[in-house]
Formats: sequence, C-alpha cells, structure tokens
Amino acid sequence: MSNRIFLRVNNITQQTTEAVSITFDNPENTRLDYKAGQFLTFIIQKDGKEIRRAYSLCSSPTTDELPAVAIKKVQNGNISQYMTTNVRIGDVLECLTPMGIFTTDFLADNHRHLVLFAGGSGITPMFSILKTALSIEKNTKISLIYANKDNENIIFKNELESLEKQYADRFKIITVLEKAPFFWNKGYKGYLDTAKIKKILDSLPKINIRDTEFMMCGPQPMMKVIENAFKELSLPLDKLKKENFSLSPEESAEGKAKIDTTITANDQEGFEVKVKYDGEEHTFKVPPQKTILEVALSLNIDLPFSCQSGMCTACLGRCVAGKVHLDEEDALTPKELAQGMILTCVGHPITDGVIIEID
Repeated sequence: MSNRIFLRVNNITQQTTEAVSITFDNPENTRLDYKAGQFLTFIIQKDGKEIRRAYSLCSSPTTDELPAVAIKKVQNGNISQYMTTNVRIGDVLECLTPMGIFTTDFLADNHRHLVLFAGGSGITPMFSILKTALSIEKNTKISLIYANKDNENIIFKNELESLEKQYADRFKIITVLEKAPFFWNKGYKGYLDTAKIKKILDSLPKINIRDTEFMMCGPQPMMKVIENAFKELSLPLDKLKKENFSLSPEESAEGKAKIDTTITANDQEGFEVKVKYDGEEHTFKVPPQKTILEVALSLNIDLPFSCQSGMCTACLGRCVAGKVHLDEEDALTPKELAQGMILTCVGHPITDGVIIEID
C-alpha cells in the first residue's frame, strides 16, 4: 500500500534506563512529511504475525533534520522490549506514514499560551510540539507541566533544561515527581491532583482562556485527574486536547459491552458499510459485535490501524452517511465527533448506508 514506508535507523540515544530515542534517515530523495505531535506506526513481524505499534515523533519538522521517536520499555511489552533492546543502527524498519490529530496550527503571528501536561513517556509528542512552537511563534509562551516517577526517569531532561535557558522569557518547566529526593525543591512532590493543578495554573502568567490552548498526554489515571480538575475549576474541557497511549483491558471490555444496547433482534445480520480509502471503494456487511476494521481485515482490505483499542486515532475516518456507534470515544473531542469523525477499530454501523471516508 502507498502509505507504507521503510526507514533506516541513523542513531539510538539512551534517554533513561528504560527509554531510548531512535533517529531515522529521511526516506530516499525526500524529507519525511509530518506534523508536530503525530506518530509513526511500526509494523513488526514476530512469530509469523504482523504486529503494529504506534510511537510518537519526538523530533520537530521545523528544527530537526532527521525524524525521531522515543520509546519507553514496558513490562511484558514484547514490541517495546524489541524496539528498545534489539534494534540497531543500520536496521531498516517498516512503518506507516505519519498519522495523528494531536497537533495544533503553528503560525508565525500566533500570540497565545500553550499549557502542556505530560506524564512519563507522554512527553514524546509534547517535545515535538514545544520545539516547533518555540521556533515558529515568537510571541507564544509555553508552560510544560511534566510529571514523572522520579528524577532518573525524566525523558529529555537535559534537552528540556537547555531549551528553558535558551527561551527563558517564553518557556517554563514545572516538574512534578512522585518520589522526589528529600532535599529536592525544584517543583512539586507527589501525584498531580486538583489542588496542585490549581496552584500550578495560578503560578503561571495570567491565563486568558480565549488565547490559551491546553494539551495533555500521559497515563490514563493522570489524564482523568486533569479532566476532573478542569471540571472542578470550571475550565472548558473543549480547550483541552489529549493524546491517549493505551487502554486498559477493563476499559476496552466495558466499551465493547455498550454496543449491546444499540442492537435489536432485527439487526443480527449486520449493516452494510462502504469505505473509501486510497482511491478505492470497499463495500461489506458488518455483523453485531464485529468492528468495521475487524471485518475489513478479515477480507484482506488493508486499512490503516495501530492500537485497535480506540486510542491512537490511526484508523480515523469520517462518517459521511449513516450512523456509527463507537465503543470508545475518548480519543476524539466533542467537536470531532460532531464533525462525524469515527475510529474503525471501535466502530459499529447501526444503520444501513454507512459511508466512511479515510484520508
């Protein structure tokens, strides 16, 4: 398919004991085309199976010549273990072209305040976003609230501190450590909670909500805390963009159970769906309890996907006719849902005549 590319590993940097950044050469005769905040979906052949994993680009399309991703080793995570341990300089990896909607419009005349909440490896897309904004938007201020387990697990620690010194008038880092050293006094100790978030926001340059954009990426519990804090502090949730890295099995099962309420006895054969992608049209019937992506893949229709749990937006499409129920909506904003955006990996048609367009 035209959306598959091959990238050669140019360099590997150990960021922490558990995380590495991998830099790639650009595709032959061109630069990789991507937006700050987007991700690459790597296609790994393991035990005779094709496995896909999405990793955010930590490089900036405006400040970095070569594209790069950062990957944190996950316990029992076969692919993260492989990527952080087995990949070597010179290896060629297959991946999909950059995707993702966790980005913003970077304009030279922007005059705004970007408030970025990052937890652990959730710094990866934020690093790309803040480098891009600092280089393009001379009148934009950036505040990074960065939560980590301890001082040794801060990914891009030196690079971030260097940027803070370089752009002292526009970029500020607020560090939150779960396990801070006894003598440590450079930020906040413990977990993020509403009280800390309020105190942090009060310490920032005066926030005009109209000119402020909030973004967050990190563990699900942390992002739920931030969402709840926004509600308690009467901050608009529609101003808060989020990037999800994973979904727990419990959350996934809970979401899939929701479809039962939309299926009636007359719907057991399923509904017909037409998918338009890569210049082709595919029409097939999707039965209850099967997602649009599941059926498409069973028919050898090569649609884009990665996490298959409704978190990464790799399978994003727009429903232009009919209706689709989503098991999981957390990765999409209310505005995107209103525009008809859907995720095929958690999408079920609930009417005939569904037409989905995928870019």
